[in-house]
Amino acid sequence: GDPDLETAICVFHQRFSTNTMPRWPLAQPFRFLAHNGEINTIEANRNWAMARAAKFNSPDLPDLQTLQPLVNLSGSDSSSMDNMLEVLLAGGVDLFRAVRMMIPPAWQNVETMDSDLRAFYEYNSMHMEPWDGPAGLVMSDGRHALCMLDRNGLRPARWVVTKDDFITLASEVGTYSYTPDDVVAKGRVGPGQMLVVDTETGDVLHTDDVDQRLKTAQPYKRWLKENALRVETTLNQGTSKFKLMEQDELLVHQKMFNVSFEERDQVLRPLGENAQEAVGSMGDDTPMAVLSSKVRHVGDYFRQKFAQVTNPPIDPLRESIVMSLETCLGAEKNVFEETAEHADRMILTTPVLSPSKFLHISENDRPGFEVARISLSYSPDVGLEQGIRQVCQQAEQAVRDGKIILILSDRELTDGELPVNALMATGAVHHHLVAQGLRCDANLVVETGWARDSHHFAVLFGFGATAVYPYLSYQVLNDLIRTGELLVDPIDAKNNYRKGINKGLLKILSKMGISTITSYRGAQLFEAIGLADNVVDLCFKGVPSRIQGADFGDFHKDQELLAAVAWKPRKPISQGGLLKYVHGQEYHAFNPDVVGALQDAVISGDYGQYRKYSSLVNDRPVATLRDLLVFKKDLKSIDLSEVEPVENIFPRFDSAAMSLGALSPEAHEALAVAMNTLGGRSNSGEGGEDPSRYGNNKRSKIKQVASGRFGVTAEYLRSADVMQIKVAQGAKPGEGGQLPGGKVNELIARLRYSVPGVTLISPPPHHDIYSIEDLAQLIFDLKQVNPEALVSVKLVSEPGVGTIAAGVAKAYADLITVSGYDGGTAASPLTSIRYAGSPWELGLTETQQALRANDLRGKIRLQTDGGIKTGLDVVKASILGAESFGFGTTPMVALGCKYLRICHLNNCATGVATQNEYLREEHFKGTVEMAMNFFRFVAEETREWLAKLGVRSLEELVGRVDLLERLPGDTDRQQKLDLTRLLENEHIPADKPHTCQVERNHPFDQGQLAEQMVKDTAAAIAEKSGGAWHYRVTNCDRSIGARLSGEIAQQHGNQGMVSAPITLDLTGTAGQSFGVWNVGGLNLILEGDANDYVGKGMTGGKLVVKPPRGSQFETQNTSIVGNTCLYGATGGKLFAAGTAGERFAVRNSGAHAVVEGAGDHCCEYMTGGLVTVLGDTGYNFGAGMTGGFAYVLDRNNTFVDKYNHELVEIQRISREDMEAHRNHLRGVIREHISETGSAWAEHILEEFDDYISRFWLVKPKAANLRSLLANTRARPE
Repeated sequence: GDPDLETAICVFHQRFSTNTMPRWPLAQPFRFLAHNGEINTIEANRNWAMARAAKFNSPDLPDLQTLQPLVNLSGSDSSSMDNMLEVLLAGGVDLFRAVRMMIPPAWQNVETMDSDLRAFYEYNSMHMEPWDGPAGLVMSDGRHALCMLDRNGLRPARWVVTKDDFITLASEVGTYSYTPDDVVAKGRVGPGQMLVVDTETGDVLHTDDVDQRLKTAQPYKRWLKENALRVETTLNQGTSKFKLMEQDELLVHQKMFNVSFEERDQVLRPLGENAQEAVGSMGDDTPMAVLSSKVRHVGDYFRQKFAQVTNPPIDPLRESIVMSLETCLGAEKNVFEETAEHADRMILTTPVLSPSKFLHISENDRPGFEVARISLSYSPDVGLEQGIRQVCQQAEQAVRDGKIILILSDRELTDGELPVNALMATGAVHHHLVAQGLRCDANLVVETGWARDSHHFAVLFGFGATAVYPYLSYQVLNDLIRTGELLVDPIDAKNNYRKGINKGLLKILSKMGISTITSYRGAQLFEAIGLADNVVDLCFKGVPSRIQGADFGDFHKDQELLAAVAWKPRKPISQGGLLKYVHGQEYHAFNPDVVGALQDAVISGDYGQYRKYSSLVNDRPVATLRDLLVFKKDLKSIDLSEVEPVENIFPRFDSAAMSLGALSPEAHEALAVAMNTLGGRSNSGEGGEDPSRYGNNKRSKIKQVASGRFGVTAEYLRSADVMQIKVAQGAKPGEGGQLPGGKVNELIARLRYSVPGVTLISPPPHHDIYSIEDLAQLIFDLKQVNPEALVSVKLVSEPGVGTIAAGVAKAYADLITVSGYDGGTAASPLTSIRYAGSPWELGLTETQQALRANDLRGKIRLQTDGGIKTGLDVVKASILGAESFGFGTTPMVALGCKYLRICHLNNCATGVATQNEYLREEHFKGTVEMAMNFFRFVAEETREWLAKLGVRSLEELVGRVDLLERLPGDTDRQQKLDLTRLLENEHIPADKPHTCQVERNHPFDQGQLAEQMVKDTAAAIAEKSGGAWHYRVTNCDRSIGARLSGEIAQQHGNQGMVSAPITLDLTGTAGQSFGVWNVGGLNLILEGDANDYVGKGMTGGKLVVKPPRGSQFETQNTSIVGNTCLYGATGGKLFAAGTAGERFAVRNSGAHAVVEGAGDHCCEYMTGGLVTVLGDTGYNFGAGMTGGFAYVLDRNNTFVDKYNHELVEIQRISREDMEAHRNHLRGVIREHISETGSAWAEHILEEFDDYISRFWLVKPKAANLRSLLANTRARPE
């Protein structure tokens, strides 16, 4: 070898090329770092890098200003991050400070953090926003090798030190070979932690060593104490200067800003009353803003983006420890210097301002915080565009004159003038100041009547607002109190409102996987649907806008229409009608006429009646994008007899996922029987299925695997024809769900392995899908347990969904569903129903084109769902690329649902969506025949359309966009829409297939060891005779045990082999998902290490992981299993002689486990079972835990600060009345010793009297002590 190339450091990155064909510019590592993850805030980070460039000044980089842009704006997110790091290091910033500024740990809410260290993060937070998102980073500056994880620790990192002084770190353990005797230590890097090797000194630095250097570098704490001001609320709370508007003035404001009675009552009142956003159900069946003939809020043109597959959403309620809305006011300084002046700032806990904080800021006389007020108003003859440009000029001049806080205000209304829309003005000023290099010298505080729900605030912050003062919301709350509609103290109402908006904001951030408002500010994480390019370029530069639409003239007309009514005192405010149907107001697709006509048709079984319904739907005013597409005039039709029969069409129909819990058992079964009789497929939804339905006409052929994993066992999965991974739901993408305790009766508790009456939470993310690699692993897990079934992945339409779908196809899924935003839901916040997700027409076309362009379309089936009502919808969806079709809401209406939108209240008047026995018995009138009639009619109508188009089958129709042309539309805005994206695919060669060409998409990994195991044990399983076998495993052997569990479950059910178990003795390092879906009667004993997802979904049997013989290290300080073990487990036992990673026993509902240490979020969302931790735990223990219990050994008395106090409580078991629990714990430790031979457990048992006072019992507050042990003993698993 070449001696010049000798090195002590090697950094490499192996990429799963999701979205792109592999290309050299994307190869990692870059100049300094390799990054596995997703920077969710990349738009903001790039914009702020440009904005800040004028502030950057370093003697090491004399010509820095000529190097614009400092970060690339078009390459991968990782390469931009690498550019930023390079600039900082080249300018003289210390490596550790640089990476900690860019990727800080969660510091705002960690109460145990050292105050000097907190001061370091606080000081730097103003001058650099976090590059936020899941990140595993390895990097080197030539001297140091460094690995670090983001604040959520969503990427695994396991390290091993061997006697030859090598330290190796990778995202899996077992990626390189060493003998067990050579291992000195093993561990993992956790959330927000780092591991550094300094090759010059030979030191290994852990997180604490790095923190010690950072916090002592400068007197940060003193600087902040002397220069920073926290703007805080006072206790006596009197805001003397909050002036109430006169009645007539308030009326003008409400009309000018389009406040309706409905919004007052359904949006603002719940926020003021109980600090919660209003919950709704069913979904959004109104036209998108650009298609509407009514004046709509500018915020309605924006759809929130959300995380799916390539990065996970966060749970802002249960994981609030990583979330923060903290905001700084003040001018930014040069990041290459550290001085006391850098600490000069005003700190707000939230950017949603109260009246008193707004007064404090607007009237402050502190030097360096000078205020300029800019009025958002323009004269109608100037026009809106010119009005916005004038505001930008005023803002620029104010900053050049030394003003720091710019207040953009639309409060002062003048008859004859119009308000400049605050959302447009904010975006325009932000981008204008960025372009002038002035944005970091100023803060934008927006005083506006347009900010009322959390989405409006999110749009303002997403386009650059620093803080928002919603004066009109406060005035309306006071008015609601005056009229007696709201019975709350005025000050409490405003505080509640702010609290509710803060929660809503955190939810919007978290559904994109973002933790802090500083990273969200300016990130523009929306899609604009229906905005013309000139509006986007001036006000919302860089946001995706794919179909053009409304321009400044249209928005100017809207404001004139509002103003015409506003200044007429006799005109009342509008009635509303966006959330619920109001006669004469906004069009609703499920209006009473449509619902009534459909029910008449399915009850009578008369196709003539159905035609009345279909013409109401097919000839409606434009309500969706597909309504603007019609068939060309000159097509040659064929005779109906030449078209394929309805029997060939039914297999393309699925009823969409609705869980037993959301639906009543009667409605759920009626749909299943109807679909099975016709030859279609019904979907179990995420609530499991009663085993009595397996194998007969009541079985749901599609079994859903959602984030709650309720009732997902090997037997459940083996009874499926299709296993669907629900990544997101159209009505609330990026969010979890919950089934209120009132709906959890005996049956539902049994199917979901929980306790009646206890609320059940589905987390926002799948905790085993943080990346596309993880999704590929889950698909592999499912194909191992049931090789006969297809695996489907449900996505929701958003920009980039085609890219994600290409990744899903490469991950070996067999079917992709692209849902539209207008799907239904049993319960969801109104802001989610109305503002997230895009129309399926856009998502489906993008997916079809991306799969064809990447040569993947022939490997995978494509489905769509969301608001599909008639055969015409089916035909248009087919032309845009769908081979099959999901129907959710319409079959429910066919079964009797009257669309009252009260599903979330458990008092459905028609017995369809309730568990209330009286309502189900008295009012459920749905029959299997009614559901079947609906699908028969749709199939028949589909045939008629096919005949008119001259096409013989749906298979021939898929992708035939040449049959469509666009209608001009009824309104100016509709005429300006550009739908060529939907109708063009000339750029893709015509010979690329439009439909799936293969039976199934076989994985590259054949799972040969698993097949060998099946062959070896087949006779023992068939004869139920048991036995023991030995194998050697490596980390390439994934999902070990799943194939056997599937075979056992198929032949004997989940617990059928308990009396004659099969035992596998394994040595080596197991790959991902060791023991996944494990069933009773299968015992896996591993001597070695395991990776992530051990025992996921297990329902019985036993998993043992113990260190190799001859190991020198202490097990209680050594990692042995990875992250997210026992996710969704419903039974069985796990013993691990070592520590586990993050989220151990997440959503456990019945497994018993013993480990010797655990990471953050242990026992999250647990509903049953027992977890014993014989060592340290991380933060946020027991968040969302509603059942089961845990024993935790707390050697250092730190556990009190580490558990989540919301739902669980802790108590000592050394008390006299806890004798039974002490005895039980002793038995648990004994069993752990007999299974693993753990020396640490033996030591605890020997010195039990010393340790007993160090143990805590953790239990849900709602559970009583007595029942805990009883429940544990009663469960057969």
